[in-house]
Amino acid sequence: MTTDQSNSSLGDLRHQRTPATVHPLADALDAPRKTFSTRAGQRLAYYVDGPAVGTPLVLIHSINAAPSSYELKPLFDHYRAQRPVYSLDLPGFGQSERPAGPYTPDLFADAISDFLTQVVAQPAAVVALSLSAEFTARAAAAVPDLVASLVLISPTGFSRRPLPSAAAARSVHRVLTTPGLSQWLYDLVASRPSIRYFLNKSFTTKAPDDLIDYAYATSHQPGARHAPLYFLSTQLFTPQAADRLYAGLKDLPVLVIADRDPYVDFAALPDFVAAHPNWRHETLAPQLGLPQWEHPAATRAVLDRFWNQRAFPIPA
Repeated sequence: MTTDQSNSSLGDLRHQRTPATVHPLADALDAPRKTFSTRAGQRLAYYVDGPAVGTPLVLIHSINAAPSSYELKPLFDHYRAQRPVYSLDLPGFGQSERPAGPYTPDLFADAISDFLTQVVAQPAAVVALSLSAEFTARAAAAVPDLVASLVLISPTGFSRRPLPSAAAARSVHRVLTTPGLSQWLYDLVASRPSIRYFLNKSFTTKAPDDLIDYAYATSHQPGARHAPLYFLSTQLFTPQAADRLYAGLKDLPVLVIADRDPYVDFAALPDFVAAHPNWRHETLAPQLGLPQWEHPAATRAVLDRFWNQRAFPIPA
């Protein structure tokens, strides 16, 4: 959800408020949940299941008003029968700690690289969704020996439109976090009608009720507003991400799954993939950003083909 798109819905939701009762958050996945501490001292949660043999699969959810490991549940549930599968709840989301901040691209990238180093501790196939593709690219550059391949689903960073300046983003964040206004604004964005509206925009049909239900539940936990307000201010996006982040992954097999997305612009993606022989692009059309939910069998087939090819030929 972008700032503009979130603001456009506020007028219709002015009377929607967060319930006073906060219910404990159920696990996103029916799998063992564990925790670890990052170098920054944050306690992060993750789910893990599957046999002890095989290349580990690591799943990284997106960043928006209400993300969690539930976004990648179809992939977790399928591949847990074949290989070790991990799903990380990023800082500020899901079952992980939700401090007030600050939240930065480096914080999220370090969380992913710490997870790969401390928990997975061997080369893994990594799948990242939307804005988390940028963080995962940073992490892959930091710990290249621990990322065997990378799949980016509807990644950000390929728009030709410039991002707001850092100063403008900080100004927006100051407004969004104004005492007395901050929680009210977030309540509007995280209301059930708002979550249903925004998730429906990511489907050619309708978002599943269970996905909406969990997004609503996770967005109504203590501290849930902190990380999303950094996202809505655009402070978590990296300018020129294609050149600054993705272009550096020269020796890593990378697959992009992207067709259309109401929140992400892929205008620069075709030229980028054409110029980087270690990258591949599949559309899985028609889909609007969550093919693992709309086309689960087709998504798995594309992933299996990519992983079975291992590293496709990369010129020296």
